[in-house]
Amino acid sequence: MTLSTINTENAAKAVPPVPRPSEPAHIIKTDAEAIAVAKTLAAEFIKDSAVRDRDRIWPVKELDAFSQSGLWSINVPKAFGGPEVSYATLARVIEIISAADSSIGQIAQNHLGVVAAIRTVSNPAQQKLLFAEVLKGTRFGNAFSEFGSKRAADFETKFVDAGDHVVVNGKKFYSSGALLAHLVPIVALDDEGRAWYAIAERGAPGLTVIDDWSSFGQRTTLSGTVLLDNVKVPKTRLVPGYKGYEVPTADGAIFQIIQVAVDTGIAQAAIDETVNFVRTKSRAWVDSGVDNAWDDPYTIQAIGDLTLRLHAAQALLEKAGYAIDRAILDPNAGTVAEAQIVTAEAKILSTEIAIAATNKLFELAGTRSTLAEHGLDRHWRNARTHTLHDPVRWKYAILGKYFLNGEKPPLHAWS
Repeated sequence: MTLSTINTENAAKAVPPVPRPSEPAHIIKTDAEAIAVAKTLAAEFIKDSAVRDRDRIWPVKELDAFSQSGLWSINVPKAFGGPEVSYATLARVIEIISAADSSIGQIAQNHLGVVAAIRTVSNPAQQKLLFAEVLKGTRFGNAFSEFGSKRAADFETKFVDAGDHVVVNGKKFYSSGALLAHLVPIVALDDEGRAWYAIAERGAPGLTVIDDWSSFGQRTTLSGTVLLDNVKVPKTRLVPGYKGYEVPTADGAIFQIIQVAVDTGIAQAAIDETVNFVRTKSRAWVDSGVDNAWDDPYTIQAIGDLTLRLHAAQALLEKAGYAIDRAILDPNAGTVAEAQIVTAEAKILSTEIAIAATNKLFELAGTRSTLAEHGLDRHWRNARTHTLHDPVRWKYAILGKYFLNGEKPPLHAWS
């Protein structure tokens, strides 16, 4: 289903909001159910993933199925009626979805991160209000990053107090999920320079979302430019996000672990595609002395190497999830640093295997794997694009400073 044909050449046209779901979303009961539901959805999402990427078709029905399945509320605390699954389970869910379609996996990232932040920094009344929305199936998009700032954490978007609401002005980019969101959390600064999440209605007057995401990868993450012209946000939806980084909390690691899961999902998809292609379409090399491509000793070694490296990344991903669980249960400098460090380790390995596996696919599968009819280039493009989210060279620096000098990682959304 194509909802919009707006492209960069006519991106000045605003995309209209979508209605909230008419029926309440399912609520997941257990960790095992979350994984089972993810596998069921992934089996459907993978069917047209290459076509959606090729034609940049928005995953409208897929996104509705995803959020209505209950998987978008799996980190809502039990005290508010949510499943509160382990973050190891949450990461596995995102990995499974991303192996089927990494754009869909990424769309949920900021939603789940904001849910985590609400748990950390909001008062009980605000938590009750916003978690009730999430449990009903309301989707958060995001309007966090800005295109022209010196650093990712620099923001020019501001709000002013107007009594029972605030008024937000600014311009955002990299707004994954905003096009088909129901609510859009906007990172905006108060008059003291502190960053808040001002959660606006997607259809609020003055909030314009433009379909101008033109990257060669992650093409259907529903991202683009968000324009904010005197957007009113009730104070009941003004979340003090800055509090999540004033003291040690797991908020940064949570945003990061979801990024890791997207990349391990891409790597899994690439390895699966390689194995399938080699076993069904590739020819044995003339000097190999074997009749079948899958008997090529160099191919066998390469698949073993890639799979081993993926399993190492997945093991660290799971370890990071449990470390985040401990940091949420007992947030202090030690538990939070542990969660950040293990997540950074997983981020490094997931980036490296995602790029290696998507590149090696073509070497092992052969020339015919580059034909457009197969759409296999999407995995490399997605890996190369998504792994740029934050540079792994700085993850090595975090690890070295921690293990050599005992220096804990900085507290922000990229650590």
